[in-house]
Amino acid sequence: MKVSTPLTRGWTVRLDTTRRHPEQAPETLPVAPVAATVPGCVHTDLLTAGLIADPFLDRNETDVAWVGRADWTYSTELPRSDRDHECTDLVFDGLDTVAEIRLGDNVLGRTRNMHRSFRFDVTDALAAGPAPLTVAFTSAYAEAERVRTLLGDRPGAYAEPYQFVRKMACSFGWDWGPTLVTAGLWRQPRLEHWSTARLAEVRPEVTMDEDGTGIVTVHVSVQRSAGGSGRALTITVTVAGTEVSAELPSDTDELTLRAEVPGVERWWPRGYGEQHLYACTVTLTDDRAAPLEVWERSVGFRTVEVDTSADEHGSAFTLVVNGTPVFVRGVNWIPEDVFPSRVTPEDYRRRLEQAAAAGVDLVRVWGGGIYESEDFYGACDELGLLVWQDFPFACAAYPEEEPLRSEVEAEARENVVRLMPHPSLVLWNGNNENLWGFRDWDWEPALGGRSWGGGYYLDLLPRVVAETDPTRPYWAGSPWSGSRDLHPNDPRHGTAHSWEVWNRRDYAVYRDDVPRFVAEFGWQAPPAYATARRSISDEPLTPDSPGMLHHQKAEDGNGKLDRGLAHHFPVPTDFDTWHYLTQVNQARAVATGVEHWRSHWPLCAGVILWQLNDCWPVTSWAAIDGDGREKPLYHELKRLYADRLLTLQDRGGRIVLAAVNQSGEPWTCQARIRRVDAHDGTSAELHVPVQVAARSVAVIDLPEKVTVPAGSPREFLVADADGLRALHFPVPDHTFAYPVPEMTTQVTPQTGGARISVTAHTLVRDLLLQADRLHPDARTDRGLVTLLPGETAEFTVTGWNGHDAEALQTALRCVNTHAAVDPATDPVR
Repeated sequence: MKVSTPLTRGWTVRLDTTRRHPEQAPETLPVAPVAATVPGCVHTDLLTAGLIADPFLDRNETDVAWVGRADWTYSTELPRSDRDHECTDLVFDGLDTVAEIRLGDNVLGRTRNMHRSFRFDVTDALAAGPAPLTVAFTSAYAEAERVRTLLGDRPGAYAEPYQFVRKMACSFGWDWGPTLVTAGLWRQPRLEHWSTARLAEVRPEVTMDEDGTGIVTVHVSVQRSAGGSGRALTITVTVAGTEVSAELPSDTDELTLRAEVPGVERWWPRGYGEQHLYACTVTLTDDRAAPLEVWERSVGFRTVEVDTSADEHGSAFTLVVNGTPVFVRGVNWIPEDVFPSRVTPEDYRRRLEQAAAAGVDLVRVWGGGIYESEDFYGACDELGLLVWQDFPFACAAYPEEEPLRSEVEAEARENVVRLMPHPSLVLWNGNNENLWGFRDWDWEPALGGRSWGGGYYLDLLPRVVAETDPTRPYWAGSPWSGSRDLHPNDPRHGTAHSWEVWNRRDYAVYRDDVPRFVAEFGWQAPPAYATARRSISDEPLTPDSPGMLHHQKAEDGNGKLDRGLAHHFPVPTDFDTWHYLTQVNQARAVATGVEHWRSHWPLCAGVILWQLNDCWPVTSWAAIDGDGREKPLYHELKRLYADRLLTLQDRGGRIVLAAVNQSGEPWTCQARIRRVDAHDGTSAELHVPVQVAARSVAVIDLPEKVTVPAGSPREFLVADADGLRALHFPVPDHTFAYPVPEMTTQVTPQTGGARISVTAHTLVRDLLLQADRLHPDARTDRGLVTLLPGETAEFTVTGWNGHDAEALQTALRCVNTHAAVDPATDPVR
């Protein structure tokens, strides 16, 4: 039986002093070896040893830039080979990135790809006894710059040379991430001891017949030892009690078996059914019936396709799972930590559970990061979260020549095989924004005829997927309109990215069109207050204090935040108001887009928010900040992504009520519609029947008496049904005549926290309890809420005992306070 021995102990790392030190390096360099954690990286090892400051704090990132420019060597000792087995392999699942591997005086190999694994036969080398192992890492900068010189420069969204090396692109910085170019053994290395033969590759194609029979077609490749070259082998596939076996002749190393499993339960995305998973094992035995190796995974039976049919509006992009069209309620996923070796299975599970709790049903693994770990995809399988997987290409022109082309193909084939057992994985996507960049970002003239990646996305990668994983659809890029003849980001076709709004326009412009599928859109806000305070020591802390600006990586990010605020609010003059209002604006902006697009299902078939998470504490588009704190946007997603949504929408100059029902059951209720004066109460009211079929939208015209005139500075519209609420305010906050807010609060301590009740005596718009201002560890269960006079909202808080009344006063805010018009001076009154 094959035996695996993890190689995680006894490692050290040292600076390679044979190369000239980077210019940014400190005068006193850590030349002596320090203890290394494997899996890990140089930055985390130096941080643990106290040799660098935490790059997540203040502006320390710039002080440690030299680490990414230096060369580093990891060392340990390998034990004598296992004499009970014929072969011993040294296996690296993740080397980041450019490395030379030596065992004793022998060079085993050289690598230049973070995204693939490497295997070396060390049987003979370890036969005589223990041997020193070194993994010498060359700076990824040095390799990227060498390849750039060799192949010629290529344009990209950032000045760093990330497109010239197969490494996590956002290591080199992004508009939400720090520049921390890592090196190290980022996934666990091991020794594998085996005899006769081993399973070199197991590739299961999981499909279903129309009669409900599950089919697992398993393609198996083996590697034989010298002693096993003439021996008969048997491969057995077992799925849900069904077992099939076949003999592998001695003159071949490949075999395909087909297991048919009658009456299986389908795997469904969350909200559509259960996530049924079945154990699938592949056992390799020899002529003595001894198990040589067992491969085990969980599989799920389901079908998936993308409907791209043409219609009078353009061409669709609709995900269809088990024959059911799905309106995607998605989030974009970036690496959870800029040092991905620190992310634990528990971290993945916690973040993905947060996504599921917010109503998310799809996670897009963005192309500037990594192919994630088995823990990520396994959690998605269990939670019913669909996965859209980008190949790792983002925002740059990528060379298609050697030494990169063969690396790209090798990594693609390996990772497609590795991930294809997971039923949650439903789409392979060629790249992020590169087809768009070639068309619109002046790349073509800058390239001068040089390759840019088109051959990867339109030829190599679709061929790899077709040959390796034909059960899943492939899409050339995001955005992509499905044809070379169409603009890549044409909202009438395929997938679209909506960034004109954040970059240049007010978020109301989201309502101007109906893309077929919105794969990226978003709006920024700073992290939670406690996160900013933990990571930035500026005194005073202001929107443009040095640390805050350093933790704002978007081009003119604060300028865009302020211009976005100016459309709706008076310009704030203090940090606390700015912080609160930017949080409000982020939630409102996303709500404007999602409500509009959901109300147009099935013409629009999905939205994927940019973004769910952060990789460090930063002002960004994330719903959950770099310390794991939930922004108000996160809580707003719970409403926006719920199966049932009530929204008031403009249709041709008239306000209509749209009832969105993404559940599998019809929705029948009465909606209460009120025209309300902010000072004098309800002026008109009616009840209208709501009847919506399953997975459908009903649009209800409203009579004139409950229509608020455009430009009204005092009136707004409220719709309530089945505990859901929709609001329509006809004018921006800075011209609306809000009453001075009046409310009372009651705090009830309870085990582990407190319950806070807030009762409004006036209109209170966008009331927010910022729990982390009560205590850095405090959390609350809800975000923004608008109350009419007499209404009460309850907040459940954990991590705060409820005894600091003064803290509560600073933690509660509402829009009225920052946009209030004195009723006594209001000329309309």
